[in-house]
Amino acid sequence: MEGSLLSKLQFWRKAVPTIELGLYVCAEKIYVYQEATEKFAANSFAFTFKKFDWTDAFEQIVKSLGTAKIQIVLSAEFYQVMQVDRPNVEPEEMNAALLWSVKDLVSQPVTDIHLDYFESSKQTTNKVSVVVAGKKQLTSLLLAARVAGIETCGVTIEEMAITNLFNDSQARLLLSHRAGGELLLAVVKNGELFMQRRVRGFLQLDSIAADDLAFGHADNLSLEIQRSMDFFESQLREAPVASIDLLMLGARDKLAALVSENFSQSVTPFQAESVEGVFSQMALAEFSRGETI
Repeated sequence: MEGSLLSKLQFWRKAVPTIELGLYVCAEKIYVYQEATEKFAANSFAFTFKKFDWTDAFEQIVKSLGTAKIQIVLSAEFYQVMQVDRPNVEPEEMNAALLWSVKDLVSQPVTDIHLDYFESSKQTTNKVSVVVAGKKQLTSLLLAARVAGIETCGVTIEEMAITNLFNDSQARLLLSHRAGGELLLAVVKNGELFMQRRVRGFLQLDSIAADDLAFGHADNLSLEIQRSMDFFESQLREAPVASIDLLMLGARDKLAALVSENFSQSVTPFQAESVEGVFSQMALAEFSRGETI
């Protein structure tokens, strides 16, 4: 009896995280999304901190929301995605072989490279997409979360996170753009990423006035959309995409109207307050996939 009673007084044990959060991690800000519960409505939070000061970032999160289990989506500034020839090696040797394939294509020393790779189930070439990130930076991020009492269940990237937006049998082309960032074009079908590409030249897409979009901007964007659609149809031998979706801020309604003039597909803008907030929701959706680290 006494032993059983005392076993309940293990006050030195840390509390087990009970809430789940989706985090979209940027260099100076973390966007957090918490799903609705019986007691609380769904909510989004943004925490600002000194650049790469992860200790401060996670301390703020714990102070505001408590300890938690998290899924992380890294913003594009933390990694590169490149296509390389697929090494002719066994699966367990793939990462080591890819390390030598990319070492001359990135600025990080080999000792500071953390990489992973992905490929479409409709792959028609002997290429794989390799994700390269700084090992020290990722380690610092994850260690700060652990010290704060946060359990990291998975880490992914924008390209993979967007597959959480759609899960139907029709192919959908998504254009994603953050202020000052490159444009991401991707095709998602059945919850799978079929193709993705980053496009330069649209860094200020969100700040162009609605009246100025007709002066070449919408047509230039339509050209990049057509190139992606052509690749999807001809190289992957797929039927045309069913829709075009815009995840961006700025004059998106006007942009959608102008772009739609060049395509038979519907062009629909996400009515979101922030692109980053949507990515934090996609991060939370990663819990349904299980661990990805």
